[in-house]
Amino acid sequence: MIRITTILSNNEVMPISEELKKLEVGGLTVDKVRGRGKIPPPEIHAGKGRDIFQPQFSEKYVIDVIVTEDKEDQIIDIIRRNSTSGKIIIEPILRAIDIATGDEGSKVI
Repeated sequence: MIRITTILSNNEVMPISEELKKLEVGGLTVDKVRGRGKIPPPEIHAGKGRDIFQPQFSEKYVIDVIVTEDKEDQIIDIIRRNSTSGKIIIEPILRAIDIATGDEGSKVI
C-alpha cells in the first residue's frame, strides 16, 4: 500500500475526485491549508489602494489517497491531467488497521 499526497496551489480538487471515482478509489481526504512555496502569494492592496501587503502564506489544497501499488501510475496520471501546479508525494504504508473491525492490510482501503 502507498499514500499519495498531492499539494495543489489552485482548487482543482473536484476534477481529480471525479476521475478517482471512475477508477474506483475507495476514499480520499481533502484539507485546505496555508503554506509557502517557490511562488509567492499575490499581493493584496490594503486601505485606499496605496498600501500593498505581501502575505507570507497562501491557500493550498492537500489530497491524501491510500491505495495499492498497482494503481499508482493511473492516479498520478489523473492528478497531472487535472491540475496545473503543485506537488505529488508518494510514501509507503507499512500497516493499515480498521479500528471497528480489526481488519488489516489492503482490505481496509
